[in-house]
Amino acid sequence: MSRASMFNSPLLLGFEQLERSLDRIAKTGGDGYPPYNVEELPDGRLRITLAVAGFSEDELSIQVEQNQLIIAGRQQDEGERVFLHRGIASRQFKRAFMLADGLEVEGAVLDRGLLHIDLKRPYIEPAVRTVKIRTDADQGRKTVAQTGTGASSGAAGPGRTLNDED
Repeated sequence: MSRASMFNSPLLLGFEQLERSLDRIAKTGGDGYPPYNVEELPDGRLRITLAVAGFSEDELSIQVEQNQLIIAGRQQDEGERVFLHRGIASRQFKRAFMLADGLEVEGAVLDRGLLHIDLKRPYIEPAVRTVKIRTDADQGRKTVAQTGTGASSGAAGPGRTLNDED
């Protein structure tokens, strides 16, 4: 049975990677732990802040793998402690964020139980490009020019015309 794609429109060419990313996001629903914020900083950067109270920097890891930011935490069991009430669980977690192409992780800081991860957006200069439209006749002349034995100067030789663009 084939599944319907939301990107099956002929107007959406080359969006297969985006569709795979959305599928991956849908599969990693998560349990909401640890809670996090995503904020835009005044200079256009982004900051992800996770509440990781009780974790040291040695118990946290941050990795970027194929446009995916993965933050994991694993607390060491302290062994011989006897709890009369245990309301603060030492639990492990793994939280993943999909990153847009070009988004870079600048660094991370652990401060008072909050893990701040700063991301830098790439500056993409808007570019307009004009595509030259050729005719079938232009293509035919190019083919003849490429297979002919033209002289190295600008003069026309066998298989070349003076209108060829090299």
